[in-house]
Amino acid sequence: MFDRATPKNRQLAIILAFASMTIPVAGFHKFYLGQPVWGLVYLLLSWTPIPHIASAIEAVWYLTQDSTHFDHNFNSSASIGSTPAIATVAASIRELDKLRADGLISEYEFEQKRRQWLDRA
Repeated sequence: MFDRATPKNRQLAIILAFASMTIPVAGFHKFYLGQPVWGLVYLLLSWTPIPHIASAIEAVWYLTQDSTHFDHNFNSSASIGSTPAIATVAASIRELDKLRADGLISEYEFEQKRRQWLDRA
C-alpha cells in the first residue's frame, strides 16, 4: 500500500491517526508508517473501540513528538546508508580522535563517545 523506503511525513501520520479515530475502519496510519501487522490488527478490531482509542493516543503522541524523534522512530530505515548521516558520524569520530591525539580527552572518553556516535548511525 505504502512504500517503506520513502520518508514518512509526520503531519500525514497525524491526520491518518485522527481519521482512524473517527471513521469506522481504523489502522491506515499503521500501514502508512510501515507497520502492516499492527495495521491489520487495527482493521480486525475495528468493530471495537480499542483501535479507535489507540489511534487517538497515537495521534497525540505524533503531535507532541518533535520531527527528530518522529524520524528516529519511523524514518530510520529510510536514512540508513544515507551519505549525510554517515558523513556526520565519520566527521564527529575524526574530531574525537583529534581531541584524543591532542590529549584533551582520555582513551576511555574517546571510546564512550565513539560508541555513542556509532549507535546513532
